Amino acid sequence: MLKMSELAERSGVSAATIKHYLREGLLGSEEDVVRTSRNMAYYPVEFVDRVRLIKRLQEERFMPLKVIRELIERDPDRAARMIELEDRILERAIEARETGRVSRAKVRETYDVPQNVLHRLEELGVLTPNGRGYDSDDVAIIEAISRFRAGGYEEAIGFTVYDTLRYREALEPLVEEEVRVLLDRLAGRVDTDRAVAIISSGAEPLRELVGAMHSKLLLGELRRQRGLD
Repeated sequence: MLKMSELAERSGVSAATIKHYLREGLLGSEEDVVRTSRNMAYYPVEFVDRVRLIKRLQEERFMPLKVIRELIERDPDRAARMIELEDRILERAIEARETGRVSRAKVRETYDVPQNVLHRLEELGVLTPNGRGYDSDDVAIIEAISRFRAGGYEEAIGFTVYDTLRYREALEPLVEEEVRVLLDRLAGRVDTDRAVAIISSGAEPLRELVGAMHSKLLLGELRRQRGLD
């Protein structure tokens, strides 16, 4: 059993925050706490991991305490598995990006995209290179922009780098929902390695699905505006 000061030190969360979690019913029942006097109590060592988990769900998944409480009450281990799965996916994604980076010089040599265009895309956060260059998604975006420009999508007739923001803003809520659904369906139902493999194997088919559906919707909208539907 731990004193409040020890629980706070081990979990990295202030005593005031832990007391708030206790009042909100996030750390189990009052029966788990051993009170030896009015101002002295001891807490199970298991509270350390629970407090850390609650804080991570707040800060990394932006969950309100009410939702966290419901999640923990329904399945105490599920939230931890979701965090573990997220961590593994991030580790694999970061590793893949770092091993496949392309230098700025190579990009300038390969693609017909002016330096000022690349710079503006970086300022907008569409491209996120580091000291070792661009990752594979950055390169794919640059290649697409190069092909757009070659096909006549020029600034002179109104096409600018700011058009990329329209797609990013449309995709952000979709991706947020996609991550929520994936984690909800995979966490706890398959082991972490299998879950990571499933998500990785779906990356390419997902790109093809989104591209095909975009083409279909584009044609449908053109037909609608022509009054053909």
